[in-house]
Amino acid sequence: MNDTALARLAMITLDAAETAPLAHFWSGVLGWPITVLEEEYAMLAGPSSALGIGRIPDLQPVSWPDDGRKQFHFDLAVTDPEAAAARCVELGATRVDPQPGESWIVLQDPAGHAFCLTDEKNWG
Repeated sequence: MNDTALARLAMITLDAAETAPLAHFWSGVLGWPITVLEEEYAMLAGPSSALGIGRIPDLQPVSWPDDGRKQFHFDLAVTDPEAAAARCVELGATRVDPQPGESWIVLQDPAGHAFCLTDEKNWG
């Protein structure tokens, strides 16, 4: 942590009706190993932070379009957005309709969380 930081992001935790499908999905997308996989909780270890998954049995996924109800989403930089989207679908994602434009591809993970794929060249 640098001198100006108050905190370091240790983990982001996603809610899911089941932990295993989401843990396997995000492990496949990010290439991060699953370090904990239990019915109530799972965790993936990333290079500088972790991704947690907590079981919420009655979780209601966000619909698309979200009409402003989405509270967060991941923006993932990839070398080939179309190829990455196809692989994400193979891993269990759903490509949403309508799409917001040409720069982003929006998908939902198996628990319904929206995430975006964009060309890594857009991030400098």
